[in-house]
Amino acid sequence: MTNIRILFGPLGAVLLALGIAVLGSMVPGYSQIHQTVSEIGEVGSPVQLSFTVLLCTVAICIVVFAWGLRDIAVTTGRSALAALFVALMAISAAGVGIFSFPHPLHNVFGISELVGYQAPLVLALSWRRDPRARAVVGVSWLFTLLVWVAIVLNLSSLDRSGALWASMKPVYGVVQRSLFAAWFGWCAVTGLMLHRASPKPALRPA
Repeated sequence: MTNIRILFGPLGAVLLALGIAVLGSMVPGYSQIHQTVSEIGEVGSPVQLSFTVLLCTVAICIVVFAWGLRDIAVTTGRSALAALFVALMAISAAGVGIFSFPHPLHNVFGISELVGYQAPLVLALSWRRDPRARAVVGVSWLFTLLVWVAIVLNLSSLDRSGALWASMKPVYGVVQRSLFAAWFGWCAVTGLMLHRASPKPALRPA
């Protein structure tokens, strides 16, 4: 079952990507380049309920992925701390979906995602001494860099008079999605790598 659970990381990434593309196309005048993802499911949107269901479904996938990650950590004698950070992301994602923009709690849960975004860093740090995890640790360091670059670009919106925001504003939809792509990309790649590395059950003779 661990092999199956760890694949919910890639599954969650695929569902989110497809959901954003499909639901965004159903909102009249919506731009994937200029507008934020939250605007797809904002209050009054024709796909508000569908967007909430999407994010809650993705949150469930993240929880199952965290469960599989925790099982692998325990089985191999590694730290399970990264699994906790992944699970925290699930709570944030569900909250963002349930409390549609512009509900005050929408931004609270959105900001709380900064904790879950540290999962690749936590895994890289906590598994770095295990030579068996060298490949996964290397990938996690790479995605940690991508996540942090995306976070810095997204935080440019806090300084609306700055030069960085001036250059990011016309394509802020892409900038925001780069953060989702980096974190969920880590889930997908890590999930596939761990699935491939996990021992498979032996076939029983007929």
